[in-house]
Amino acid sequence: MRWLADAVTLAAASARSVPPESTQQALGYPSLFLLVLIGALVPVVPTGALVSTAAVVAFHQTAPFSLLLVFVTASLAAFLGDAALYWLGRRGLGSKNGSRWLEAIRSRAPEERLEQAQGKLAEHGVAVLVLSRLVPAGRIPVMLACLLAEWPLRRFSRGNLPACLAWALTYQVIGILGGSLFPEPWEGVAAAVALTLLIGAAPSAMKRLRGSER
Repeated sequence: MRWLADAVTLAAASARSVPPESTQQALGYPSLFLLVLIGALVPVVPTGALVSTAAVVAFHQTAPFSLLLVFVTASLAAFLGDAALYWLGRRGLGSKNGSRWLEAIRSRAPEERLEQAQGKLAEHGVAVLVLSRLVPAGRIPVMLACLLAEWPLRRFSRGNLPACLAWALTYQVIGILGGSLFPEPWEGVAAAVALTLLIGAAPSAMKRLRGSER
């Protein structure tokens, strides 16, 4: 868990030097949008931690609608990023030689998780998309299941919109809780980052634990 301690320390150090509120707004929302968009396309950026951190900072701001702007920015970026990745995946399915985007999606969807996603998708339909965004490492297997089921982009987007809204709201609530529990923004940022990283690491830790028990 050394990486978690380093990440929390880095987040706390960055948040201590808080720029003026006008600068935060001018740089923060475009940066949040781009990072969440990139994180949706390349699932290595901890986008949940980014949303929680932005919510902590917005909670301590005096400007009206700061939290609403964080929610709109994060959910819109996640939705557009998912739509772009799904569109690229569909192009890969239709291509004779496939595509690197489709291969990237496949590489992040273990066979066991994909089979589970396909079964749940066949049973529950669009509702599975909402849960996939809230479960760590659940988004890509469900997206691949939708691709293999040949869902058109429009149908995927209809289910993915509430999924992105629920995802942004969930991580924003984590940030608001962190901001309300601590008087200093950097303390709330550190707490929110630690919690979101722990949530993201939980599936891998459980998998390793089960493997060691076997």
